Amino acid sequence: MGDIDEGKVSFPKKRFVDDVPEFLLLKKDDLLFNRTNSIALVGKVGRIEEEIKDITFASYLIRLRVNINQHSKYFWYFLNSQYFISYSRSHAIQTANQANLSSSKIKQLKIIDIPLDLQKTIAHYLDTQTAQIDRKIDLLTQKATLYRNLKQSLINETVTRGLDKTVPMKDSAIEWLGEVPEHWKITFLVKTLSSLVDYRGRTPRKVNNDENGMLLVTARNIKNGRIDYSLSEEFVDIDDVQSLLNRGKPEIGDVLFTTEAPLGEVANVDRLDFALAQRIIKFRGKNNTLDNYFMKYWLMSSVFQYSLQRNATGSTALGLKGSKVRLLSIVLPPLSEQKAIADYLDTKTAQIDQIIQTINTQIEKLKELRKTLINDVVTGKIKVV
Repeated sequence: MGDIDEGKVSFPKKRFVDDVPEFLLLKKDDLLFNRTNSIALVGKVGRIEEEIKDITFASYLIRLRVNINQHSKYFWYFLNSQYFISYSRSHAIQTANQANLSSSKIKQLKIIDIPLDLQKTIAHYLDTQTAQIDRKIDLLTQKATLYRNLKQSLINETVTRGLDKTVPMKDSAIEWLGEVPEHWKITFLVKTLSSLVDYRGRTPRKVNNDENGMLLVTARNIKNGRIDYSLSEEFVDIDDVQSLLNRGKPEIGDVLFTTEAPLGEVANVDRLDFALAQRIIKFRGKNNTLDNYFMKYWLMSSVFQYSLQRNATGSTALGLKGSKVRLLSIVLPPLSEQKAIADYLDTKTAQIDQIIQTINTQIEKLKELRKTLINDVVTGKIKVV
C-alpha cells in the first residue's frame, strides 16, 4: 500500500518473495485495491501504467484486472472517484483502529456500466483536464520548495554568520562549518545547557481523552520548528505520567529534540499541559549563556543537521544514542546577539511560512477541484460528449 501514491504505483527494489505463481504476477493496466487498514486508506487504488516483469503484490491488496470489453484507465478514474470511495467504505467492516473490505464484499460492489467507447472518451477527457490541473500543482509545489529552501538558507546564513556582515571572520577549524564571526565561540552543546532530559525508556499508559487523560506530544508532533498538535492526538494517564515528569518538567521556551523517527526535528515549548513521549530529549540553555530560541534555530540549521547525521546510527531509521549527544557542537555568539538573531529569524521565517501556507492552500484547492472533476464526470454530472 505504501507504494501507491496519488493513484500511481511505484516499484520497490529491496523486497523479495520466493515461488510466486504466474497468475499472481502483475501486468500493465492492472489495478491494485487496498482492502484493509484505517478507514481513510481502505479503497485506495493504484494502476500499473507500464510494462513490468516479475512483480507481485502484498496480501492486503486485491488485484483487479478488467476484461477486453472494459477500459482500465476509465475504471481507475471511477474507483478513485469520491462517489465510489464513499460507497466502498460504507461496505467495510470497522473496528476501533481497523477497517476491512473482504473479497466477498468487493464482489458485491456495483459500478455504472457504460459502453467501451464512452469509457475511452471519459478517460481521455479526464487525462487532458487533470493533466492541466497537475501542471499547476507541480508549479506551485516547486514554488513552495523554493521558499522552503530560502527559509533554510536564511537560517543557515544567520546562525553561522550573524546579522552584521561587516564583522571580521575566523576559521572555525570545522570543515562542515567554515568561517564564523571572530568574536563567537564554538563549544559542545552539553556545556551550554542547564538541563538535559531524555524521556526515552517508558511511555505512560494510553487512555481516552474523556478518561482524564493528558495530551501526549510525540516525535510526530514536532515538525518544521514548532509543535503541531494536530499531527498526533494521543492521551496518557495523568497519574502514570508523573514519574516521567519527575525527570524534568517542561518550561515555556525549552527546546524539544527528536532522537529518531524522525531524527533532528526541533521546537520550543509553547504550552505546559502535555506529557512527552519517548524519542524526545528536552534541552534548556544556561541563563546568561544560551538563548533557547537561538538554540532552536541552530539545531534547525543544515550545518548542525549534517553533524547530527554523522553521529547517528541505524540501518532502516537513523537515531541518536544518548552517549552521542555530548559530541554535538554549537556556535555561541554573545547572548544579546543570540536574542537579536532569534527575533530576526522569528519575523523572517514567519513571513516565509505564511507564503508557503498560501501556496499550500492553493494546492489543496486544486486537488479538491481535481477530485470534484473526476467525481462529476464519472457519475455523469458533467457531460463530455
